[in-house]
Amino acid sequence: MAKALIEVRGACKRYGEISAVDGVDLSIGAGEMFGLIGRNGAGKSTLFKLILGLTPATAGEIRIDGQSVSGPQFRQVRRRLGYLPENLALYDNLTGLETLEFWGSLKGAPRGACGVLLERVGLAHAADRRVRTYSKGMRQRLGFAQALLGDPALLLLDEPTNGLDPEGIRDFYRILHEQRARGCTILITSHILAEIQERVERIAILDAGKIRALGAVHALRETLDLPLTFELRIPSEWRDALHSSLAHLSLGEPVIHEDRIRLQIPRAARMAALAALAPLLERISYFYIREPSLEDVFLGQSA
Repeated sequence: MAKALIEVRGACKRYGEISAVDGVDLSIGAGEMFGLIGRNGAGKSTLFKLILGLTPATAGEIRIDGQSVSGPQFRQVRRRLGYLPENLALYDNLTGLETLEFWGSLKGAPRGACGVLLERVGLAHAADRRVRTYSKGMRQRLGFAQALLGDPALLLLDEPTNGLDPEGIRDFYRILHEQRARGCTILITSHILAEIQERVERIAILDAGKIRALGAVHALRETLDLPLTFELRIPSEWRDALHSSLAHLSLGEPVIHEDRIRLQIPRAARMAALAALAPLLERISYFYIREPSLEDVFLGQSA
């Protein structure tokens, strides 16, 4: 991993008897795209606020680019951060351009950059419309534009694709890849696990304020020993032969859906299962192996 840009050590945040964040240790490298997942109330948004210095930690230490978020130098660091909260408050009577210019003035971003950013996120056509006329997806695009003000070195995005249609999600991740190419570090949360798993290098699974698992998705699959799914199509008259070939592996009952058969194969038995299927290859017209998804990893870890 590259030099750490975000360092979280023993971070805790308590509200009375409730521990929203409970002893979190986390290191995120410069230029990394990192995913934070967890159920509602797991502590994701609170951890974001701690990293941003928006709320003080009850205990522990958090540093960004070597500076403590509670230190006197963090004000300068914060100017290079972009943040999109899960629920963004907007001024409905301002236009999209006026909204972005207002935020830009607070961040010290050039006024001329606002129109360019609106075009970049697909809102140039609505720059002079009042925000109250914006759809949910347009509001989300506007919020993303404000997070990009000042070409930030670090982006923290909390459920950033809420309200976006498929085209909007595609455009969103295209822009993120452009930011990464410029060296930007990205920390993102999402409930759409299938969407995030192909785009992040590592994930942390947060549950009840604690990190329950941390690492690359493929490494977590191996650690949790989640089974593979074999899906195949074979003529019905050959299904008995298929069952006989796999009987020595003591697999569970196959799931038959229309003309396809799904088998759950323990990771340790994958090569043995492939060897058992080899004599039937001429009869198999379709074959696919599915690795556990990020959702499987998440549910397996938090079960």
